[in-house]
Amino acid sequence: MEGLMSRGGEAPGTPDSVIPENEGKEKFKKYNHIAFYRLSAEKADKDTLRLSWSNGQYQMRITRSPFQLEVLCGGEVMVTLNSQGRLCFETLRDPPDKGSSQKGEQDDEDSAGLWKETFRQFIDIKANGPSSVGLDFTLHGFSNVYGIPEHADTLLLKDTSSGGPYRLYNLDVFAYDIHSKLGLYGSVPLLLAHKLERTIGIFWLNASETLLDISTVSENLVASPSLAKRRKLPSQTELHWMSESGIIDTFILLGPSPSDIFTQYAGLTGWQALPPLFSLGYNQCRWNYKDEADVRAVDQGFDRHHIPYDVIWLDIEHTQGKRYFTWDRQLFPDPPGLQCYLQDKKRKLVVISDPHIKIDPEYSLYAEAKNCGHFVKDREGNPYEGSCWPGPCCYLDFSNPKTRDWYSSKFALDNYEGSTDSLFVWNDMNEPSVFDGPEQTMPKDAVHYGGWEHRELHNLYGFYQHWATAEGLTWRSGGTERPFVLTRSFFAGSQRFGAVWTGDNVATWDYLKISIPMLLTLSITGISFCGVDVGGFFHDPEPELLVRWYQAGALQPFFRGHSAMQTKRREPWIFGEEVTTIIRAAISQRYCLLPYWYTLFHQAQLSAKPPMRPLWVEFPKEPQTFAVEDQYMIGSALLACPVTDPGVKEVKVLFPGCGEYWYDVHSSQIFRGGRTVNVSVTLDSAPVFQRGGTVVPRKKEAGTCTADQNSMPFSLTVALDPKGSAVGDLYMDDGHSFNYTDKKEFALQRFTFFNGKLLSSCSDNTGKFESRCSVECVQWMGVRERPSAVTAQLSGDRAENVPFTYEEKRSLLTVKGLKLGAVQNWQLEIK
Repeated sequence: MEGLMSRGGEAPGTPDSVIPENEGKEKFKKYNHIAFYRLSAEKADKDTLRLSWSNGQYQMRITRSPFQLEVLCGGEVMVTLNSQGRLCFETLRDPPDKGSSQKGEQDDEDSAGLWKETFRQFIDIKANGPSSVGLDFTLHGFSNVYGIPEHADTLLLKDTSSGGPYRLYNLDVFAYDIHSKLGLYGSVPLLLAHKLERTIGIFWLNASETLLDISTVSENLVASPSLAKRRKLPSQTELHWMSESGIIDTFILLGPSPSDIFTQYAGLTGWQALPPLFSLGYNQCRWNYKDEADVRAVDQGFDRHHIPYDVIWLDIEHTQGKRYFTWDRQLFPDPPGLQCYLQDKKRKLVVISDPHIKIDPEYSLYAEAKNCGHFVKDREGNPYEGSCWPGPCCYLDFSNPKTRDWYSSKFALDNYEGSTDSLFVWNDMNEPSVFDGPEQTMPKDAVHYGGWEHRELHNLYGFYQHWATAEGLTWRSGGTERPFVLTRSFFAGSQRFGAVWTGDNVATWDYLKISIPMLLTLSITGISFCGVDVGGFFHDPEPELLVRWYQAGALQPFFRGHSAMQTKRREPWIFGEEVTTIIRAAISQRYCLLPYWYTLFHQAQLSAKPPMRPLWVEFPKEPQTFAVEDQYMIGSALLACPVTDPGVKEVKVLFPGCGEYWYDVHSSQIFRGGRTVNVSVTLDSAPVFQRGGTVVPRKKEAGTCTADQNSMPFSLTVALDPKGSAVGDLYMDDGHSFNYTDKKEFALQRFTFFNGKLLSSCSDNTGKFESRCSVECVQWMGVRERPSAVTAQLSGDRAENVPFTYEEKRSLLTVKGLKLGAVQNWQLEIK
């Protein structure tokens, strides 16, 4: 239900920003995939209106007094709004004139903090008085709820009855507490509820400080009034959303499947952008690589140790005195030359760009922004001043479309001195972080474009900068090249613009362990391109922890090593040959698996299904998966089980899917689904299993970077299900431009194994992409008997025998030396 209550006018964060338009020139907008139904209305009685749609399958009952709204499916109530009578909507008010009859009333309200509130040394003046909104929801039959990032907490949300609510308020949190309900760097006010028969979602579209109380009652038996027998009380979850300001603008997503929820939510807020391929490789970052020589030395170190990587990053010290869009010419005398050096090796450079602008009349960016009115104002109407890395700063008002356009223009090659088209961007400190502000952020009574107070749109601030940055990089190329922008702060819809990471973590085992549910929560709330600082940003990791973190990071969507300047250097070759060998293997395996990851991101762009998924998303009818957070699915084919405890010799692995097969990707050992197994591990092993019934494409070699893979051959791994069949997809395009959508230059190939035949066929005839790559190796796992022959046949040609090897103990059949076109139709037959 959209727009339950409105104050009039247009508030920041309403459909013009978070919810994309159906049409637009921006590369970040797609057509909304929303089905519209004709509603039938009937008046049940004088106080009740009943609406129905989808041939009566769904109904909505609206009761006038007391106000209540029920959503039903098949006659069963799924969601009730305001069942607890907690609907709250405080209207905006003009402050009373001094000396008026209302003065005494305002004095009383001031003493309660309704018009003026004091927090430590900070005074918050509420220009329109108290303006909170709230509403309660009852989710009938549901006891498993997820979502509402960002919190360093479990995947399954907790009952808050005995503690504080979950908070959604973007803050710069140094070494954040683990298992805390307090908000971190970003917010997505989307909650998912799941039970065996259905998944639903509640999207509370509000960008002000928001609290959510959760009370869950699981299914139980109670004595009936007659005491003659016991009756079953169904599960139920009570939600109470409370926001400091804004409007009540809420959406009920009806599913019924997890995949349907992802599609419905993306139809509202936008679809995951297809990232450039290089950004899915390994990223090497540090605060800070000290100069050009240091950057070149690190780059050469990767080559010397035969470790692939794609991007090296520069933090704030690369600038002239923390002035963004500048370079410290003592340390980086030739920025274009450095970028060309990297580009010659098909690698990229990323630099940081924060939203605070150093107050310096001689700094052209500051002077221009001030003259053009691009800064957030204080309550007196002057540019708001706060402290951050450069010292005294002003903050750009990205809620202003003209400011966003102005900022975007600064990334043009003729505006950004020293930049080239191989330079990409990292937005940090954009909660926004204000060192001397309340809770280290901007005061709520600061004033944005249109006269809106900061309290109204706080959680949107980083979203707006992310948007402007991504648009600037797209404009830089004339709209032909995909941008890459990483952001720390985010909101619903940030998936349209790039990647997100979980902020400044710490090098401990607890932070490694909590990173998995944090990323799973981001993934199911639309932020699919997400990752963590591998190794921990603060403190120095022990070698075993560093190894386990690289193994985990290689199995997550965004893969970046990052560390603070106070820590010791930790390039992958620093810790000795054993550690270097293991990290090299983890990164190399990531690169070999990139065709699969890229295909998953293509699918995410179309269906919104995240590449990294909780088990319950793939196995929604298996209760044993509902709370699992230490293992997860990569797509529908791979089960990842990172090791997150020190000194372990085995890990417990839940193999879901009763009757399914799972194969160890390294040994081909088969495990049956529907059971938990202790799996042995060593320091150099990170358990990954391929699901029976799937085909996974890989590159045969890692190369030195993703660009090397353009001409490298593919291998296919066919994992047979109990019926001896399997299916999988491979998506290809040029990896960097928008030609895949503007010119339909892409290829989508499907591999199907059935009745002993592996068929390669085009899955989307609208694509027109030619690839030089071939499939040179195919492996089948689960082949019970040695075949008499294997034949290969191109479309229209005669079948020919091809050599093969068969390992009986591993039930593994391998065919090598093939030269089958990756985008051609062909057939391999096992006889």
